Amino acid sequence: MATKRIGILTGGGDAPGLNAVIRAFVKSAAGVEGWEIIGIEDSFDGLLEVPHRLRPLTPKSCQGLLHRGGTMLGTTNRGNPFSYPGAQDTVDRSGELADRIRAQGFDGLVVIGGDGTQEIGYHMMKRHNIPVIGVPKTIDNDLACTDYTFGFWSAVDVATEALDRLHTTAESHDRVMLLEVMGRTAGWIALYAGVAGGADAIAIPEIPYDPDRFVAKIQQRRARGRHFTLIVVAEGAKPAEGSALPIEVSHGQGSIKAGGAAQTLAQLIADRDPAESRVTVLGHLQRGGSPVPFDRVLATRFGVKAVELVKADLWGNLVRLENDRITHVPLEDAVGSPRHVDPNHPLIATARAVGIEMGAPA
Repeated sequence: MATKRIGILTGGGDAPGLNAVIRAFVKSAAGVEGWEIIGIEDSFDGLLEVPHRLRPLTPKSCQGLLHRGGTMLGTTNRGNPFSYPGAQDTVDRSGELADRIRAQGFDGLVVIGGDGTQEIGYHMMKRHNIPVIGVPKTIDNDLACTDYTFGFWSAVDVATEALDRLHTTAESHDRVMLLEVMGRTAGWIALYAGVAGGADAIAIPEIPYDPDRFVAKIQQRRARGRHFTLIVVAEGAKPAEGSALPIEVSHGQGSIKAGGAAQTLAQLIADRDPAESRVTVLGHLQRGGSPVPFDRVLATRFGVKAVELVKADLWGNLVRLENDRITHVPLEDAVGSPRHVDPNHPLIATARAVGIEMGAPA
């Protein structure tokens, strides 16, 4: 049995199912194949910073991970080795990273992350000949070339439960309730949660909205004796005319979110209708907690497939879900072109068919 030494890391925002991928890869690669698996902590930073933060991973060290949210290896969305924060400006430390990967004797890296992380992995392979296998992750479900990414359905589950809870309080107080969910450029969470949670209106980035249409929906419901309305708003949704409210204010050494898409829409509604409205921003609640069963299974399948690709020396590929089959695609085909919601997507047609207002005509 050929012995391999493989590094594995998680990058970008956390998502339910990251630990399940790590567990599956280690149980198969170390437990079955007998390889040496080394976890790199905090994404590529674990090798760029000194002392290095590396840990051997064994099936025993991965016990109890299947249902745990977050990532045991830690993660960051600020450690791009091609544009690394320096004293005064960003610097390219990718060559230094490549040297450290080789010094560790790694046969290759398994990189678990979204579009940004996969793009780093692709360029490390293209520019520095570092063998890389990608595993797709993002709760936004906006990574090209895969039907779903793990973490997405867990985020939809959280958003749907929030809508269920808002429904009862909205009905009790005759209010317009706006729920803001993640999705800066892609509205997948808003669309699926909105349909699953019985929203009356949905606003997504791919369909710039006319606020008058949402106001008309509120008034139509009121005329039928329904004095409350639920609206799901993706954080990147925006009006067709005008601009969103300022969303950041200075806070210490950084900034905090102070407004956003749902607050913008709430203000536009208030300018047109006397309905009392409230805004709820789910934020990072969508990233936290245990993965739902679908994400646990998908993450496990991805981890096992990554071992198969390493074993076959099929470096430079991304694991993906295609028509319920786990296959692979070249990394270069998967990075740089996020998957947005097509305004003609069948689920949008379904939403409209049951009376959900999308903020623009079909």
